Amino acid sequence: MLSHECLREWRTAWLPNISDAGLDRLIDLLEKASPLLIHGSFTRALPMGCLATHIAWHHPATEHLTVEAGIQWLHQVAGLNPATSHVIREWDRRGAMDYEMRSVLLEELKEHRRQRRLAARSPGSLSEETSPACWNLVQA
Repeated sequence: MLSHECLREWRTAWLPNISDAGLDRLIDLLEKASPLLIHGSFTRALPMGCLATHIAWHHPATEHLTVEAGIQWLHQVAGLNPATSHVIREWDRRGAMDYEMRSVLLEELKEHRRQRRLAARSPGSLSEETSPACWNLVQA
């Protein structure tokens, strides 16, 4: 299980700021346990990057960047300090091969994508009934 701080940050700062293309890319990488998704550094050799870097490469504000893309996305788009991000610290500690972390993030990403698609079809119609039950676990 991810810490409350990590999940809160993921849901409030990361998910709302990931582009649709970024959601699709991260889902694809996590499902495949892709070696292109790394931990311990933001970027190694292109196209290898961490969560934030792959998100940044698929975000209009940072897609033109290379090595510094993940850091810039975290700071400028998500409003986080990359050095103190709970998600980055947890990802670096556990990594892409940690099945539990990959599964939790994948489930969250898929649910967020589903909710976005529902909202796009009928804006303003999302209710508490469409919110995943697990989101109610972390409040405050």
